[in-house]
Amino acid sequence: MLRRAAVLLSLLFLSGIAWAENWPGWRGPRSNGQSGEKNVPLKWSEKENVRWQLDLPAPENSSPIVWGQRIFITQTLDKKGHKRALWCIDRASGKRLWERVVEYGDDEPKHGTNTYSAATPVTDGQRVVASFGSAGLYCWDMDGKELWKKDLGKIYHLWGTASSPILHQNLVILWCSPGERQFLVAFDKVTGEEKWRVDEPGGKFGKDNTEWLGTWCTPAIARIGGRDELIIGVPEKVKAFNPQSGELLWTCDGLGKLMYTSAVVSDDGIAVIFGGFHGPALAVRCGGNGDVTKTHRLWLHKMRNPQRIGSAVIVGKHVFMHGSQPEVIQCFDIETGKDLWEKQELPNVSWSSLVLADGKLFLPDDANETHIFEASPTFKQIGTNSLPKEIVRGSLAISDGEIFLRSYRRLYCISEKKGN
Repeated sequence: MLRRAAVLLSLLFLSGIAWAENWPGWRGPRSNGQSGEKNVPLKWSEKENVRWQLDLPAPENSSPIVWGQRIFITQTLDKKGHKRALWCIDRASGKRLWERVVEYGDDEPKHGTNTYSAATPVTDGQRVVASFGSAGLYCWDMDGKELWKKDLGKIYHLWGTASSPILHQNLVILWCSPGERQFLVAFDKVTGEEKWRVDEPGGKFGKDNTEWLGTWCTPAIARIGGRDELIIGVPEKVKAFNPQSGELLWTCDGLGKLMYTSAVVSDDGIAVIFGGFHGPALAVRCGGNGDVTKTHRLWLHKMRNPQRIGSAVIVGKHVFMHGSQPEVIQCFDIETGKDLWEKQELPNVSWSSLVLADGKLFLPDDANETHIFEASPTFKQIGTNSLPKEIVRGSLAISDGEIFLRSYRRLYCISEKKGN
C-alpha cells in the first residue's frame, strides 16, 4: 500500500499537478502528525497571511479537521458542558454552515484545563463522527443529517476525557477511558452496529487526586509484516490489538500510570510512546506475539522525564517530542533513545501535538506562538509566528497549502494563496 502511494505521488509531481491532502481526523491523513504537502506557510501574523478568522463561543482543546471545502470542529457551548456541538465551517469564507447540538444533563467532572468536547472528530468524506465522552458517539452525513448515535454510558474521571475516534476500513474505533470503566470498542461506520469490545480492567476515577491512573490516548494503527496492529498505551503497558476483531496481539511493560500521548510508529515498525506526568517513555519493535518486553523493547526512559501531553513525530530514524515542566523539545535516536538535541528550551508551555510538513516541525503553544524547526538531528529553529496572545491546546491541520489553527477564542485560516 505504501509503495502504491509513493508511485502515485511521483506521477503527480512529474505531471506538474499540485497535490493537496485532506486532513480527515486526529493527527491528519496518516494519523501520525505528518503532512505530505509542500509550500506550507512559514510566516504569519495579525497583518500577514491570515485569510480569515472565526470567533468561537468557549474554550476547547480539540483540533480542526478538513475535507474538501468543509472544516469540522467540536465545540462546547456552555460552561457546564450540557450543550456540546459539531460545527461545519465553509473553508473559503470561514462562515459556519451548520451546527448539531448534543445535550447532556449531568454535571460531568473534568480538570480545570480540560474541556467537554476535547476529542477531535473524524471523516471519510461521506460521514463525520464525533465523540462527546459520556454524552455519546455520534455520526452525521456531510450535511448534518444524523445517521446513528451510541450511548456508551458514563465515562467519568476527575480530569475528564479526550480520546478521539478513528476510522479503519469499515470501522469506527474508540478508546473509552479513563475512569472506572475502560474499554476499546468498534462500530460499523455505516450502520453503527457494535462489532467488538475489549474491557481494560483496573480503571480509577481519580478520587482526591490520589488515584493517579488513566490514559487519554488515541489509538494508532500501523501495517506490520502483513497485518494491521492497533497500538495504544494503557496504564503500565503498551498493547497491540487486531483492529478488525479486538484480539490482543502483544503487550510490552514499562509505561507509567498516566498517558496522554498517542503512539507513533516508524516505517520499519518501531513504536514509540511517551508517558505523562514525568512518567516513562519507551520504544518497542512491533510484530510480536504475547509479552514482548524482553524480546522487542529497544529502550526505556524511566521516571523524571518532562511532562508530556502532545504527541510526537517520527522522521526516518529520529523521533521528535516536546514536553512541559520543563518546556523543552527533543530529538531522539529511535533505536537507542539518545537525546540528540539535549532538551532545547521552549519559551512557553505547549499541549499541542507536533505536525510535520515539508521537512519542518510546527508546534503552537499556550501564548498562540507557533514555533517552526527543521526535522533534523541537528537542532535548527526556523522561526516563530505570533497571533493575539491566547491559549492554543489543539494541533494544526494542514490542507491544500493552508494551515488551520484553533485557539481558545478563534479558528484561523493561514494561507499564502493569491487573492486572499
